Amino acid sequence: MREIRAPADLEEGAAHLMRVCPVWARELPALLPLPMRRWPEGFPAIRDALVSQQISTRAASAIGARLAAAGLADESGIAAADDEALRAAGLSRPKIRYLRGIVAAGVDWPGLRGLSDDEVIARLTALPGIGRWTAEIYLKFALGRADAFAAGDLALAEAARLLYGLPERPGPAALTALAAPWRPWRAVAARALWAYYRAAKGREGVR
Repeated sequence: MREIRAPADLEEGAAHLMRVCPVWARELPALLPLPMRRWPEGFPAIRDALVSQQISTRAASAIGARLAAAGLADESGIAAADDEALRAAGLSRPKIRYLRGIVAAGVDWPGLRGLSDDEVIARLTALPGIGRWTAEIYLKFALGRADAFAAGDLALAEAARLLYGLPERPGPAALTALAAPWRPWRAVAARALWAYYRAAKGREGVR
């Protein structure tokens, strides 16, 4: 399983994208160097991905900061806190329930590293509140998998629309098809698309 561990990996992936796609060959050099975007593995990474669901990156960062300030950032903090404390940090009731369920599941986080991408997705999506997008974000940022993509990400879809001059924002199936030539470096393409989104929109599409 190919991983992104160092800037050289991003450079190798970027070279692949520019080799297989004339659009990337034209646009990608202006976006370099791409950010590593690596998170520590384990519960904090899945917590951050879950908190980021369906809210802005700014709001997600603010909630994360409040959780950390209140000592509620790890599994023991979540388990010991009452709902009022978690609500005060900005978590919705469903997200509180999901985080408690994930803590209760006792996930073997180190054990995920030895699994294939599909196996990791299957393990994570079995947890409360974790859909494919959240699982793929974990794959990409916590495990560094080079081909993780998250085709359901709206910022990626919007960036692809702008980059390729598409008449409408592609859905997950269409974006997956568009991204097929980018294998096995779709996680590098995602970083590039988020960078393109930031340049075009003036705001971040991912934490």
